[in-house]
Amino acid sequence: MKSEKAKPSELIDKYIADLTDWRGKMLANLRKIIHDADPEIIEEWKWMGSPCWSHTGLILVANAHKDKVKLTFAQGANLPDPDKLFNAGLEGNKWRAIDLYESDRINERALKNIIGAAVTYNRTRLKGKLPADTREIRTKGKKK
Repeated sequence: MKSEKAKPSELIDKYIADLTDWRGKMLANLRKIIHDADPEIIEEWKWMGSPCWSHTGLILVANAHKDKVKLTFAQGANLPDPDKLFNAGLEGNKWRAIDLYESDRINERALKNIIGAAVTYNRTRLKGKLPADTREIRTKGKKK
């Protein structure tokens, strides 16, 4: 009998449970904040072991490292960060990250604002793209 593939939420549950130190508690809290910020967000499991959250495209990836928990935002360079939460990957053209250490306190309001901005960014970007077959139809219908 074949075993069913685990759901992303179950894999994330296990990932957090396996982190028996402060990182597990931190990641569990971050997960709650992510869902509070966007109740429609979708949990995914990508890249052979990374919890991810998407809404009309990838929003962020979370990873527990030896001394930190890292939240990496796929479109971070395009998002407002007035509270200066982004503290890693600042030189990149696309991604931005938040490295959280054991003694760090999470600015929930600011994190929720960044997540909301990321959802808005993905929705706006999606609206600006037309399917390839639609572009072709428009091109053919143009008058010269």
